[in-house]
Amino acid sequence: MKTILDPYQLNLTIQRLAYEIIERHSDLDNTVLIGIQPRGVFLSDRIAAHIRHLVPSVSIDYGKLDITFYRDDVRSELHEANKTDIPFSIEDRKVVLIDDVLHKGRTIRAALDALLAFGRPDKVELCVLIDRRFSRELPIQPDYCGKAIDSIISQKVRVEWDKEEVVLY
Repeated sequence: MKTILDPYQLNLTIQRLAYEIIERHSDLDNTVLIGIQPRGVFLSDRIAAHIRHLVPSVSIDYGKLDITFYRDDVRSELHEANKTDIPFSIEDRKVVLIDDVLHKGRTIRAALDALLAFGRPDKVELCVLIDRRFSRELPIQPDYCGKAIDSIISQKVRVEWDKEEVVLY
């Protein structure tokens, strides 16, 4: 097992991602953050909290999206459904989708399908903690990336939020 991000590096990376989102979105009132259930929510909770701390004068909308029934493997694997909580419209707004690890791109494709049930956004951006660059099956790339890594297909990346570290094994 190899540590990719230790607790200190993980915290710095989350702060940097929050700063990058603020930097690119001068009008945060028209921006929404949406964490992808289940594992992306741990990251999105922290990014949303950090943005709220940095810019307390702006009330940024934040939601959580369950993609279980939009997955292309929903019939071949057993998935536990989570709760979607998006109490606002995304119509004509800028959406930042947040997930922990970008691997093949299938989760993001499902999230894009699920997102359309809440309106047609002006723009959708992707924020990930870890980008496994060379294992993509779909043409999906992050707009905000904590760390890009090269790994072989048999390796796995796990974000261990209880230990606050990211490991490759």
